Amino acid sequence: MYAGFVSNDARSVRIALVQMVCREDPSLNLRRALELIEDAAGQGAQVVCLPELFRNRYFCQTEDHAHFALAESIPGPTTEVLGEVAARLGVVVVGSVFERRTAGLYHNTACVLDADGELVGIYRKAHIPDDPLYYEKFYFTPGDSGFRSFPTRFGRIGVLVCWDQWFPEAARLAALGGAEILFYPTAIGWHAAEKESVGPTQFSAWQTVQRGHAIANGIFTASPNRCGVEDTLEFWGGSFVAAPTGEILAEASQDREEVLLADCRLDSIEETRQHWPFLRDRRVDRYAGLLRLADDDDAPG
Repeated sequence: MYAGFVSNDARSVRIALVQMVCREDPSLNLRRALELIEDAAGQGAQVVCLPELFRNRYFCQTEDHAHFALAESIPGPTTEVLGEVAARLGVVVVGSVFERRTAGLYHNTACVLDADGELVGIYRKAHIPDDPLYYEKFYFTPGDSGFRSFPTRFGRIGVLVCWDQWFPEAARLAALGGAEILFYPTAIGWHAAEKESVGPTQFSAWQTVQRGHAIANGIFTASPNRCGVEDTLEFWGGSFVAAPTGEILAEASQDREEVLLADCRLDSIEETRQHWPFLRDRRVDRYAGLLRLADDDDAPG
C-alpha cells in the first residue's frame, strides 16, 4: 500500500518484465523468450512484456539493406507463436516486432496478445531516433497507430517503444486513452567510450523521466530492457516498474537475464489521481503551442 493512500478495493495485476540477452540466431532468441514467459507465468505473472526487437541483435547500429530481410508481417510468425503461448498459459503477452507493412514500408511495432491468444492490437513506434549506433530512421517509418490503450483480460494497458520514453505527450495521450499500465519495450545502452564519463547520468535520466510519466499521469510505467554487449553497445538492463506515485516497485540488475515481477494495485490509480489531481487541473485551452515545433515569433533575430 502506498503511503497516505487508503483503499477498500484490492484490484491487482502481477506483471513480468523479461530482461534478456539477444543472440545472433533469431530462433534462439524466440526460444529463450518463450522460456522466460513460461518462467514468468509459473511465478503468477498475468501480463508479460518482452524487450524491444527481442528476436534479433540490435541491427540498427549500422545502415545495411540486408537487415530488411529480418522484417515480417503482422499477423505473422512471431505473433502466431506468442499468441499460442499466451493462450496456453492464460497470460497477456506484449511482444516487439520488426514489421514489414508492405513493400518499402517498415515499422518498429509492439503487439498485444490477450490471454486467449488473440491479437488485441498493435502500436507502431512514433518517435524514431537517429543517433550514432541508433540509426533507426534508416529502417523504420514513424508510426501512425496513435497512442492507444488496449483492453485485456487483466486491465487496460498502453504500449510505447523505447525512444517514445522521453516524450511526455505520448504518455499523456496513452493515459487519457485509459491505460492503467504503460509498457515501454526497450533497447537502450551505453557507447563503450561514454559509459565511464556519463553512464550513471544517462541511466538516471532514463529512469527519472519514466517515473515522471507515472507521476504526471497517475499510472504504472514498466520498462523491460535487453542486457549484454552487442558490438560496441552495452545494453544496461535495469528494467523497472514504477507506481503512480513514482515509487520504484521492482528493478532488475544491469548485467544479467531476469524475469522481473511486480504487483500493480490498479485501484491506486484512482487514489493517486484524487490526491494529485494533475489531470483535473490541466489547462487544455492553453496548450495550442504544443502543436508547433517552436514559437518562431519569439525567436531572436
